Amino acid sequence: MEINEKSYAYGASKSSIREIAAYGAQRKAEIGAENVYDFSLGNPSVPAPDEVRQSIEKSLQLPPVELHSYTPAAGLPFVRKALADHLNKEYGESYEAGDLYLTCGAAASLTITFHALCNPGDEVIVIAPYFPEYKVFIENAGATCVEVMADPETFQVDCEAVKRAITPKTKAVVINSPNNPIGTVYSRKTLEYLAQVLSEAEGDICLISDEPYRKIVFGTEVPWVPDIYPNTVVCYSYSKSLSLPGERIGWVLVPNTNPNHDRLIPAVAGSGRSMGFVCAPALFQRVLADCVEVPSDVEAYARNREALTKGLSELGYEYIEPEGAFYLWVKSLEPDENAFFENCKKFELLPVPSDSFGCHGWIRVGYCVSYDTIVNSMPAWKKLKELYA
Repeated sequence: MEINEKSYAYGASKSSIREIAAYGAQRKAEIGAENVYDFSLGNPSVPAPDEVRQSIEKSLQLPPVELHSYTPAAGLPFVRKALADHLNKEYGESYEAGDLYLTCGAAASLTITFHALCNPGDEVIVIAPYFPEYKVFIENAGATCVEVMADPETFQVDCEAVKRAITPKTKAVVINSPNNPIGTVYSRKTLEYLAQVLSEAEGDICLISDEPYRKIVFGTEVPWVPDIYPNTVVCYSYSKSLSLPGERIGWVLVPNTNPNHDRLIPAVAGSGRSMGFVCAPALFQRVLADCVEVPSDVEAYARNREALTKGLSELGYEYIEPEGAFYLWVKSLEPDENAFFENCKKFELLPVPSDSFGCHGWIRVGYCVSYDTIVNSMPAWKKLKELYA
């Protein structure tokens, strides 16, 4: 039987992050979970807010046919209105329910957006280091993923490098702030410069703002991108902000200030239809309406961040101070980050090598784990450092 070779290739070349997580699960079964320091997945250890449980219990009182029925493809109108009202209150906008399309999480939001925008032969610029699935989503939409390295000192967008990478085929640029894997928040100055670059380029270039970590920041402003560059589409997920990664719920926003709004809205709907991304989970649509004002538990991540950075600083590790999200970008103790990772494994430390994110010489350490895991891992980090002494 002939099968789709592209799909086979994606399945055969599994995600490094998930491969490391699977190895971690195996080691936990062999030697005990308390002896393995798994920093691989961005899987929040902070429990979902109590309001989520309350919302679910309230919804379970509805007639089953009402609760479990199909919703409109784009999502329940009252839920989308609640989300639009929240965005208007937060950012001083005038969005309406029709500007939002509810999705099965950020992966669906991004995939829908790429398919809505791209035609075969188009190019989409990503800022490296970047979340590796971007490349898969972009190629699946028939476009080419073009990597542009961030500024190696600040890890802000290198706008001049973006300018050099733009061609007549450039359809979009993807930004992710707060950033995975680094934790950098792109400053307003950087975004204004990027907006200038895109505005002056030939063609009509869309800025796709992927924002699952927007609510997890440590005293830093995360600028609202549509205010800076009108031709923006925002993709959002509640996997991190409400600790719901397994529930797969999020949205695409096409702001009414986007000059292509009237064609993009049906393109987003058509993209969702063509791939079967319709009618996001009905129960969790209702959760969003009830929990739209519920804040993230940033303090728990701030505590973890403090413990990890202080502990690694005292041991002499170099890293980029994270302004948001829940990852620490740590300098590898040797040029080959994969060789370094193999030495990490000797001490049951499981970060993610930076080649997974499109660059070399670093590891990503996810501090969304329990506080005890971070504290208890410090002797292992010390032994690792001594190995290189």
